[in-house]
Amino acid sequence: MKKFLLFDNDGVLVDTEQFYFKANETILKKELGLTLTLEEYLRIMARGGTAWEIAQKQGVPKRIIDECRIKRDRLYQHYLTHEDIEIPNVKNILKELAKKYQMGIVTTSRRVDFELIHRNRGIIDFMDFSLCVEEYEFAKPHPQPYLKGLEKFNAQKEEALVIEDSQRGLTSAYHAQIECAVVKNHFTQTHDFSKATYFIDSLEELINLL
Repeated sequence: MKKFLLFDNDGVLVDTEQFYFKANETILKKELGLTLTLEEYLRIMARGGTAWEIAQKQGVPKRIIDECRIKRDRLYQHYLTHEDIEIPNVKNILKELAKKYQMGIVTTSRRVDFELIHRNRGIIDFMDFSLCVEEYEFAKPHPQPYLKGLEKFNAQKEEALVIEDSQRGLTSAYHAQIECAVVKNHFTQTHDFSKATYFIDSLEELINLL
């Protein structure tokens, strides 16, 4: 019987992934003259890599890449505060789930971005905790993030369900030996979800699934 739900953040609770891609794409092109296609980005994302690999392959010095990362971060935060990143009905779904389950967020987002995303949004009101990328040593697809989520709940693997939308996140859950429900997301539709336990078209279906 499931007692604990571990949610990914980006693409599951908020529609932010497209803007993170756009920020990387824009800065790579503007500052370095490099083209990052969506297809290539999704391949990199699936295995937990970084968009800056294409700059590294071209021999761009680390100092320059670090400066570009800062510009990327600023642009991404601009999008977070100026674009519509809401996924419809999320709060109502979480309110219903909170009646029966304890819930937490496990994300590869930086804490500063996470706090900006969730400022006055009300989503984290339903969560017992959130884990961001600074709070574990190895990021997804490594299993450590979701294993830390279990530790926060003092839960057994069979008591938890992960909700993800990316191959990287699914791989993390799979190697942590936690069942995973993949929610449909057009942005990551080319990813390999063959290891998922469940597939749902939207978060609303999670209520009936459980």
